[in-house]
Amino acid sequence: MATQQFKAESKRLLDLMINSIYTNKEIFLRELISNASDAIDKSYYRSLVDQNISFNKDDFYIRITADKENRTLTIEDKGIGMTKEELENNLGTIAKSGSFAFKNEAEAKEGVDIIGQFGVGFYSAFMVSDMVTVKSKSIDSDKAYKWESKGAEGFDIEECSKETVGTEIILKIKENNEDEKFDEYLEEYRLKALIKKYSDFIKYPIKMLVKKSKLKEDSDKEYEDYLEDETLNSMVPIWRKNKNELKLEDYDQFYMDKHFGYEKPLKVIHASVEGAVSYNTLLFIPARTPYAFYSKEYEKGLELYSNGVLIMEKCAELLPDYFSFAQGLVDSADLSLNISRELLQQDRQLKFIAKKIKDKIKSELLLMLKNDREKYDQFYSNFGRQLKYGIYADFGANKEDLQDLIMFHSSTEKKLVSLDEYISRMKEDQKYIYYATGESIDRIEKLPQTEMIKDKGFEILYFTDDVDEFAIKMLMKYKEKEFKSVSSGDLGFENNEEDSKKDTEENKDLFEFMKDALGGKVKEVKASKRLKTHPVCLANQGDLSIEMEKVLSMMPDNPNLKAEKILEVNTNHEMFTAVKEAFANDKDKLKVLSNILYNQALLIEGLSIEDPVQFANDVCNLIK
Repeated sequence: MATQQFKAESKRLLDLMINSIYTNKEIFLRELISNASDAIDKSYYRSLVDQNISFNKDDFYIRITADKENRTLTIEDKGIGMTKEELENNLGTIAKSGSFAFKNEAEAKEGVDIIGQFGVGFYSAFMVSDMVTVKSKSIDSDKAYKWESKGAEGFDIEECSKETVGTEIILKIKENNEDEKFDEYLEEYRLKALIKKYSDFIKYPIKMLVKKSKLKEDSDKEYEDYLEDETLNSMVPIWRKNKNELKLEDYDQFYMDKHFGYEKPLKVIHASVEGAVSYNTLLFIPARTPYAFYSKEYEKGLELYSNGVLIMEKCAELLPDYFSFAQGLVDSADLSLNISRELLQQDRQLKFIAKKIKDKIKSELLLMLKNDREKYDQFYSNFGRQLKYGIYADFGANKEDLQDLIMFHSSTEKKLVSLDEYISRMKEDQKYIYYATGESIDRIEKLPQTEMIKDKGFEILYFTDDVDEFAIKMLMKYKEKEFKSVSSGDLGFENNEEDSKKDTEENKDLFEFMKDALGGKVKEVKASKRLKTHPVCLANQGDLSIEMEKVLSMMPDNPNLKAEKILEVNTNHEMFTAVKEAFANDKDKLKVLSNILYNQALLIEGLSIEDPVQFANDVCNLIK
């Protein structure tokens, strides 16, 4: 029989598809197994509308056979098969998809899932094959036909012998070359791994004769090899089962089998959503921070399945960055896939699912915060930093999603508290949510700036992460209560502010002299009413705090931004007597005192002294 030519556009598409559409050759097996599953689905559909056709699911399976000697790999199914015309139309015209047409016909039918919509998956076989042979017998014909092609030059169709209905696809695997080792597609271990990776949840058994060994009869040392028919896929995905059928141990085992983690997850989220876009999702929150989580090397994303067939191992679009700790999968039949089924088109279905997953994770975390505080504290110790980065990122676009989830150490509770818990304990005369920043809780506890606020019985939130204050600046307020740093120039205490202004005015010349002596290091020197036992402290004005200046100064691209610092002096401290005396009698000594007090304030803040040698000399001169 004369070789038939592919149409010109089909030849171009075949070349493009083999060399460009698929970026990973190993997916050819996924495509062929999916097509075989589709063929069995079509038989099932026909049995629903044709009483002369019976369908016993136990009789239907997909068989994989590797023949190393002849370099062939065979994928066989007991599905609906193809007539001569269907072979010519479906395989002779690339992107003429029988599955796509069938899907349109059966769209209103339930229980019919068709994966192959584009009619190109079959041609992925040419990525690993020199020749592809298809033997098929249709449920509607007594004759069987063979379709054979070596690629773009064309194909032959002729009658052949085949007793049973169904299709066999025989791949003549290419020889190895310098770049590719095609032998692996004939190896048992590799085929089993590919089926487990991509096709584990195909709903029909995928069978293969697997080599095993056993002790020979009448021997306790010698072994002999034998072949055993083995089903290689799980078939029923755990996420499609009813949650009432599953135990926590089932989820834990699946989590570890899929290598999401090496210990039980902290939280399992299993949901099935029906509607305009239907999907199943199974999510896990790890009990520990994954390796390299807070680094650029960490790759977020969920596994994406279409009808149980793995499409993407890491679909980043399904998770916002601030929930990137979530692991697991999504399975949906409603996504628009591109022609290779390797990448997703950015469509509304994907965005819809991503939003629903985001909302589900948030609601589950809020429930954990409310009902299982010990577990939430464990979660927060691992991933709280990520939530706070989420508030700061994208100019605060996600703050509404995250503000109820973040926590900080409390000065009064001596543990982590939520913003809602803080608000619930605020005193009637308290205007602001007060916070203090520092490298550690112990260090913050000793800050002079906290003295007056603690005296008034107000709770203070302790910020110890470098992102904390940046996040709060983006949040600005919570439930109409603004945030106020204990180092702020204005703490909102009217009487104290009036006393401070009065005291500052009385010592105006002295403070001006001290400011000039510091040579522009501070914007102002003034009397302090927030200090009780300490002689001096730094306050700041403007949006950039002293702690934020410290964080920015450690960045590789240091922007060299400086906070507007105010040196506050405790006029009730015995030290101030020496300052006033020096101003009256020894201006040079006051310059030295000014520098010592300023450097002392820097040290309290955890900032470095510009000239430590000069500081040491100044202290020595005072001792003399």
